[in-house]
Amino acid sequence: MTSHLNKIVIASSNAGKLREIEKLLAPLGIETISQASCTIGEVDEPHATFVENALVKARHASQQTGLPALADDSGICVNALGGAPGVFSARYAGEPKSDARNNQKLVETLRAYADRSAYYYCVMVLLRHAHDPQPIIAEGVWRGEIILEPRGEGGFGYDPFFFLPELNKTSAELSLEEKNLISHRGQALAKLVTILSKDLPDRVS
Repeated sequence: MTSHLNKIVIASSNAGKLREIEKLLAPLGIETISQASCTIGEVDEPHATFVENALVKARHASQQTGLPALADDSGICVNALGGAPGVFSARYAGEPKSDARNNQKLVETLRAYADRSAYYYCVMVLLRHAHDPQPIIAEGVWRGEIILEPRGEGGFGYDPFFFLPELNKTSAELSLEEKNLISHRGQALAKLVTILSKDLPDRVS
């Protein structure tokens, strides 16, 4: 049952992710709050898979607040690099986290490769409480390729270098509305919203 989901905490401190998630969850009429507003710090993400890391983040946020928690773990996976940076996307160039240094490292690494195909992957995990034995899990995949020069001012992370041939645009050249319709996170959240809508039909516009 999900009928008690009046408020959930988003287990992320990434402002870009928060904007995207809040926009996509708005039709459900569920109040969302960030973990930063609850003075919850980031938790370690020690696992080798996206889903395990998302579960760790959601469980931590739920334990700290007593609220249902939503977490995502996502990253960019480059085929020529065997799926790297993958779960290490946010810290690809080391600590402290830096989009600029991550992008620089990725571009320099890929200069030697003709195949620069890549995909963004996202897994969303919703826990109704910290010990929820049946978390709701949804995933999304967004395929494109890495270019060597940035384009666009929007988005975050690797977006200026993530090129979509069918649109002739990078992710950073899309509006938030356009991105949410097709992105890995948009796909995962749309699946999650569909699941929740079955339990909250009167709250979906």
